[in-house]
Amino acid sequence: MTGADPRRPLIGITTYQDDAAWSVWHQRASLAPQTYVDAVVRAGGTAVLLPPQPGGAEHLLDALDGLVLAGGPDLDPARYAAAADPRTGPPHHARDEWESALLRSALARDLPLLGVCRGMQLLNVELGGTLLQHLPDGSHQKVPAEFVRHRVEVAGGSRLAGVLGADAEVSCYHHQAVDRLGRGLRPTARAADGTVEALELDGHRFALGVQWHPETDPDDPRLFRALIARATDTRALTAHALTAASHRETNP
Repeated sequence: MTGADPRRPLIGITTYQDDAAWSVWHQRASLAPQTYVDAVVRAGGTAVLLPPQPGGAEHLLDALDGLVLAGGPDLDPARYAAAADPRTGPPHHARDEWESALLRSALARDLPLLGVCRGMQLLNVELGGTLLQHLPDGSHQKVPAEFVRHRVEVAGGSRLAGVLGADAEVSCYHHQAVDRLGRGLRPTARAADGTVEALELDGHRFALGVQWHPETDPDDPRLFRALIARATDTRALTAHALTAASHRETNP
C-alpha cells in the first residue's frame, strides 16, 4: 500500500469474477465497479479489493479496518436449503465460499461491515435466514442495467435512522429479497410493498446491510461515511492495543 495515508482506514471490498476485456485481452478477471472504490475514498477510507481465493480470510482481515460485501449474482439457494427457482441465476461457489468466510471472520472480531444488495442477502443467509428467490416482475428490477428509484421507510431508533433519518430515496436493482430473518437480525427499512430494504445485527458496533446500491449515489455519502467513522474507531483501538503491547514488552 505504498503512498496510502496511514490515517485512512483500510476498507476491503469483495469482487466479482467474470469474463472481462481490456486492450487486446479477453480473460477471466476479478473486478469491482469503480463506484465502490470511489465511495470508500470519498468517505475517507482507502479501498482494498478482495478477490475470491482459497483460504486466508482471517489473516487478511487482520490488516483491515472495515469490510464492504458488494452486490452481484444470486447466492446458491442450497446455502439456505432451498431448491433453485428457474429464475435464479447460476451458482458462483467460489465467491459464495470466500465471502462467507470473510463475513464470519468479520462478525467474530466485530469488524465494521456494510452489505450491499447481495451482501445484505449473504448476511441474512449466513445467520440462518432465507431468501425470496423472485419478486414480482418490474417491482425492484425493471430493465437490465437500470436502477429503480424509490423511497424506503426507516425504523425509528435504528442505527440506520441515525444515519439517514426517517426515510430516504434509494437506487435498487434486485429480483430477490430477504424472507425469513437470520439470527439476531432486525429489519430497519422497508419499501412501500413491504420488501425488507435494510437489516442490522444487534450487539455489533456496525453490522448493517442495505438492499439498495448507495455506492451509485455520490451525492449521498452518508452510509459510507458512517462505515468509515466506525472503521476509524477500529483503527484507533488497534493502534492503542499495539502501543500498549509494545510498552509491556519494553517495560516488563
